[in-house]
Amino acid sequence: MIEDLLSVPFETADGQRACLADWPARAYLVVNTASRCGFTRQYDGLEALQQRYLAEGLRVIVFPCNQFGGQEPGSNAEIQTFCLTRFNVSFPVMAKLDVNGDGAHPLFVALKRAAPGLLGGAIRWNFTKFLVTPTQGRVQRFAPITRPSQLEKHVRQALAS
Repeated sequence: MIEDLLSVPFETADGQRACLADWPARAYLVVNTASRCGFTRQYDGLEALQQRYLAEGLRVIVFPCNQFGGQEPGSNAEIQTFCLTRFNVSFPVMAKLDVNGDGAHPLFVALKRAAPGLLGGAIRWNFTKFLVTPTQGRVQRFAPITRPSQLEKHVRQALAS
């Protein structure tokens, strides 16, 4: 199941086809994000996790989403510029996509199926986080209010496998 999740195609911000497996890792932190959200400051914490654990095999990969309060209205190019200039992120920021509803991207459909959360799978808001650990065949889900620094214990456990 996890191997299938790693091969689900999505679009990069510059329109190329990619999948999680294109970034070999021992663990992936997949996050739906938005530039105008109260949680946008979490980009700093996501970058800190990426820097701290990249050498051990963590990859942070984010997917902008405009489904929650219209908080990501920009184009893919504008989102890239925002993430680079405001937060100096080194992790990949993909093309904008939907995470819920009939148009939900297959990657998020698979993530929600693997870790349904409290609402029968629906993502409640921006900055929902999924920690995917292929070697453990495990997907953990964390609420938007969970700060990236609160994930360190889980990241270390994922990387220890």
